[in-house]
Amino acid sequence: MLALLLPQLPDDILLLLFSYADAQALGRLSQVCRRFQRLIGRDTLWRSIAKLSLNTGLTRLGRDAFPQIALKERVKVSQNWKHGRCRQEVTLRWKCNLLPWLQLDKQWLYLSQASDIRAYPLSRNGVGLHRHPITVYTGHQDDVCRFVVNESRVVSGGGDGKIIVYDTCNSFCVEYSAHNQEVNCIDSRGHVIVSGSRDKTARIWSLCSNRLRECLHTIRTEDRVWSIAINPTLSSVMTGTACCSHASPLRIWDLQSGQLETSLGSDFRRGAGVLDILYESPSVMLTCGYDAYIRQWDVRASTRRCVMEWEEPHDSALYCLQTDGNFMIASGSSHYGVVRLWDKRQSKSLQMFFLSSPSSSPVYCLRFTTSHLYAALAHALYTLDFTSSDSWLAK
Repeated sequence: MLALLLPQLPDDILLLLFSYADAQALGRLSQVCRRFQRLIGRDTLWRSIAKLSLNTGLTRLGRDAFPQIALKERVKVSQNWKHGRCRQEVTLRWKCNLLPWLQLDKQWLYLSQASDIRAYPLSRNGVGLHRHPITVYTGHQDDVCRFVVNESRVVSGGGDGKIIVYDTCNSFCVEYSAHNQEVNCIDSRGHVIVSGSRDKTARIWSLCSNRLRECLHTIRTEDRVWSIAINPTLSSVMTGTACCSHASPLRIWDLQSGQLETSLGSDFRRGAGVLDILYESPSVMLTCGYDAYIRQWDVRASTRRCVMEWEEPHDSALYCLQTDGNFMIASGSSHYGVVRLWDKRQSKSLQMFFLSSPSSSPVYCLRFTTSHLYAALAHALYTLDFTSSDSWLAK
């Protein structure tokens, strides 16, 4: 009787009733009739479900990274991430082993190959990748170690000790003579660049048009700098070092003065260098490195101990990580191209993918959208496609 009465109810009452249903129930209801299908396609019904799902583009701060894609479709693909359902392929391959780095920016994938950075267009809505670069950025005399995309600029650091800033709009570039040794890491936000080097210094540079190439501060870290990140508020910069000196490998420095603000942690073993740093918010950050741990720090709670940690099995170093801004973390290990997916609500990894077997290669960098994960290894760029035609919602 209830099934016969439901179609007679007004839209607002139906939407209220549907809001109490879970994802699978909504999937079944959407098959009842075209009217139900139309109503159930609305984002308002899926927002609370999407907030609790992995990698739907909704961050815990309330931002929607992919508003052009319906939440219903993103929740559907989220189940594929959770259960490890994907199609794996080698998208690009090169002849000699490299140390590539990559970045995603709106509709572009930027990939460093030796001394060049190549820009590949993504297909519509970030689904798929064109295999031929539209633009190639050159200028380094040695391999590009790291680079970052800051609005319309690509900022790179190379083994030649230089920083090069490319303007993607007018093909203009500026070169900085930055360090005496290779620039291992780099970050840029607003009108500031920070760089870290094997020469045991981190430097803060101006990107303002009237102060180009000017070094604002030199930070003596007393250890090789492997990773660096600017706080989203532009108030400080965090360095991750090789952990071969007496100091903590994780330190935060004032961006305006270059002075040390605080050190994080106290129990790092010697050689536990930090290879990647990622800010989730101005006070929360993720780190990983040689000691095989992903750590989440919250400076509001403590600077001596992390608030959460996840251990990579088999004591394998972690080269890189990425987060969806909510519950999911993806990490790349140093052996056999292993990519792991983690749910912060669980202590063990959720899924594992071998991208380089039987030969071994680190995952030097990985980035993902709501539908695809791209991983750069020594010999190739791999793509994991999590879109699926399986109608799990109706099961």
